[in-house]
Amino acid sequence: MEIWSNLGSIMASLLFVHTIAKEYLPPDFYEFFSKSLRSLIGLASPYISVIIEENDGMKVSEVYEAVQTYLSVRSSSAAKRLKLKKPQNKKEFTFSMDRNEQIAEEYEGIKLWWVFHSSKSKQQVIFSWDSTSEEKRSYELTFHKKHKQKIFDEYLPHIMAEAKTLEIRSRHRKIYINQSSYADYEYRKRVWTPVVFDHPATFDTLALEPELKQDILEDLQRFSRREKYYKQVGRVWKSGYLLYGPPGTGKSSMIAAMANFLDYDIYDLELTQVKNNAALRKLLIATTNKSIIVIEDIDCSLDLSDRKKKKKSQTDAEKDNKPSEPGKADEKENEESKVTLSGVLNFTDGLWSCCGSERLFIFTTNHIDRLDPALLRSGRMDKHIHLSFCTFGAFKILAHNYLSIEDHELFSEIQDLMEAAQMTPADVTEHLMKKAEHPPTALRDLIQALREAKERIATAALKGISEENASATEDQV
Repeated sequence: MEIWSNLGSIMASLLFVHTIAKEYLPPDFYEFFSKSLRSLIGLASPYISVIIEENDGMKVSEVYEAVQTYLSVRSSSAAKRLKLKKPQNKKEFTFSMDRNEQIAEEYEGIKLWWVFHSSKSKQQVIFSWDSTSEEKRSYELTFHKKHKQKIFDEYLPHIMAEAKTLEIRSRHRKIYINQSSYADYEYRKRVWTPVVFDHPATFDTLALEPELKQDILEDLQRFSRREKYYKQVGRVWKSGYLLYGPPGTGKSSMIAAMANFLDYDIYDLELTQVKNNAALRKLLIATTNKSIIVIEDIDCSLDLSDRKKKKKSQTDAEKDNKPSEPGKADEKENEESKVTLSGVLNFTDGLWSCCGSERLFIFTTNHIDRLDPALLRSGRMDKHIHLSFCTFGAFKILAHNYLSIEDHELFSEIQDLMEAAQMTPADVTEHLMKKAEHPPTALRDLIQALREAKERIATAALKGISEENASATEDQV
């Protein structure tokens, strides 16, 4: 009995020393001291600890994020030292435990302790945006060993469920970018950096023909409820959309409306920032379910043009006796990114595309003819949506959105001009916004702009005919 009494006194003394060290030692020294002390206590302690690290292979641990969400609510009242944040576009503050901070909790009469650990190492790792300072973070859960089974079977699942409820309650759609965020340690080791996504676009505000809009909505609804069907037919639960058409036809707004309709996050993939095909795969693995992966202006991002046309172009160059040094241009073009067409094809429809579900891949382009047919086939881009110049049906939606009118005597003249003028929805919107306070003036300004656009097209057509006739005459001579 005396032995246990002495052991209790020793343990109490060690805990007292631990508290004093936390107050007065520098963080790095305290971290070393704390680890050593825990090892010493562990030799005789009836308590066990579970370490939950941030990184789980190539992505952030789901359990770590759940614990972080769960403790963010409790730490605001239980912790003595907190980190305070207010994310952009959010009204509420968020709290998290500071480095080496500890909070106590009780679950069905069981006493538990949580500690947040954070240490910096000077080693370069994959996807590090700061090679001189990497942060290793983890949570440590401590409890009496006699409660081990209950903690594993009930408490940890309780945390996962509670975190999911909290996440849904404070849900904000996010848009992720694969570019560095030097200022924020929280995302330093993550390959995607999130920002709150608060785009107002909806299908009600999109300037589309009603039939096309309804077709897209039905396709999205069908996709979102087909989980069992995809498993039944042995396919990955994903779909591909290609949005193509002239600039200013609403491709970006369409993506935002899709995200808002499905309540999906967006991953905006900048291919020129991706080092190689392996890095592209790791980016894919790090995306979440219920998300939209976007590559905008894919024809401009990398050389993904039609290989047949490319070979023909090279043959023509050889005939013209204009050879270039082998590999010279490619080396310069690929100094920053070595992602290939094959890498992008496997990204959308290869074996790695099964690492996740309920995802949309959306590519946009202004020039569909420049893309390789392999990129456009079903299974990669399942639905092609042509967003062209503004139609009269689309104009009526814009008039309702920007001028709050359903009909006007000038509409008939606008309808006659709209098809021949070939004006994009973005250009129509610009004219309506200028005089939105006075709808008749805005409509008259639009009519004038449509007339000028129609005249420019007619003049260009005549000039083209004249040039063709002149060329034919020269050939005859």
